[in-house]
Amino acid sequence: MTRGRFGEYGGQYVPETLMGALGELENAYQRFRENKESMATLHHYLTEYAGRPTKLTFCENLSSLFGCRVYLKREDLLHGGAHKINNTLGQALLAKFMGKERLIAETGAGQHGVATAIAGAVLGIPVEVYMGEVDIERQRLNVYRMSLLGARVIPVTTGTRTLKDAINEALRDWVTNVKTTHYLIGSVVGPHPYPRMVRDFQSIIGVETREQILTKEGRLPDVILACVGGGSNAIGMFYPFLKDDVRLIGVEAGGKGLETGEHGASLCAGSKGVLHGALTYVLQDADGQILNTHSVSAGLDYPAVGPEHSMLKDAHRVEYAAVTDTEVLEAFSLLSRKEGIIPALESAHALAQATKVKDELEKDDIMVINLSGRGDKDVVEVARLEGMVP
Repeated sequence: MTRGRFGEYGGQYVPETLMGALGELENAYQRFRENKESMATLHHYLTEYAGRPTKLTFCENLSSLFGCRVYLKREDLLHGGAHKINNTLGQALLAKFMGKERLIAETGAGQHGVATAIAGAVLGIPVEVYMGEVDIERQRLNVYRMSLLGARVIPVTTGTRTLKDAINEALRDWVTNVKTTHYLIGSVVGPHPYPRMVRDFQSIIGVETREQILTKEGRLPDVILACVGGGSNAIGMFYPFLKDDVRLIGVEAGGKGLETGEHGASLCAGSKGVLHGALTYVLQDADGQILNTHSVSAGLDYPAVGPEHSMLKDAHRVEYAAVTDTEVLEAFSLLSRKEGIIPALESAHALAQATKVKDELEKDDIMVINLSGRGDKDVVEVARLEGMVP
């Protein structure tokens, strides 16, 4: 990667008023990474507080059903219920290292907002979280959790009132309060250095998976699957395996179907464009106007993707697929019934694609699915969609 770029993607397409802040952030991050005390503190919080390393769980029932050896990387077991805390603890400690007095964040499914609120609470930094009204309605449990943890949730009433618009409002806030505030972006999106920085904090997922599968099986897996919205859990899992002979599959939100236009599959159906400070694959019309997105999963309801994923798509190193809401709900139920593990709807996208890939594998082949989060936050919404509650 050249500075700020993944091939042609990435960069810093931001107002001039933010260039100084991004330069300060890049320099501080480099010093933070090279500071042994800072990295020891991060390791302490990840292990003693967040619960790393997470388990790599062999799924006997799914393995029998799929006809291959299936493992789940259990990011759902982390404090807060998702992989998001790997990044929020890292960036919150970086904010303290920089002397920032306030954290702001955006959230769709609420998991990043909760993880930011957790990091702010334990490190003593005030937190404000921007969240679209639509997402607030379908993720009420996480909204309450954020408030309980001391964060202020700010409803976003503009545009589609989802994740894209929450990011817009957070960026406006950061421009206004950049001297005192750190904008804690939740995925591998946005201007440089965010995509690299978030990837680095999330790469612990793949590093652990590599060590664990070698211990358990004596070799690397044949295929790894992870869901992709902005793409942080996926790049965190994939990055340590990019130089290996391992099939990597990122799974996007097919929503109601790519042919309907109601989806969030930027890599499968988008084109090159700029959104939120980076050149990447974007869902846009012929005039470059950003399209509305749809997904049963609030966390994947975003019209772009991290620039490193765009590079990996063009290089044909990672395969990208899209699954529909119906397939996701079936996978959500499948894992719950077969293994007693309720997945986040985001993670259920990876599982849904796994049900299609399984027929290409042999009995002794190894499949790893990144279970990026737990499904407690989604149970009421799924029950509503299935007509079980009003």
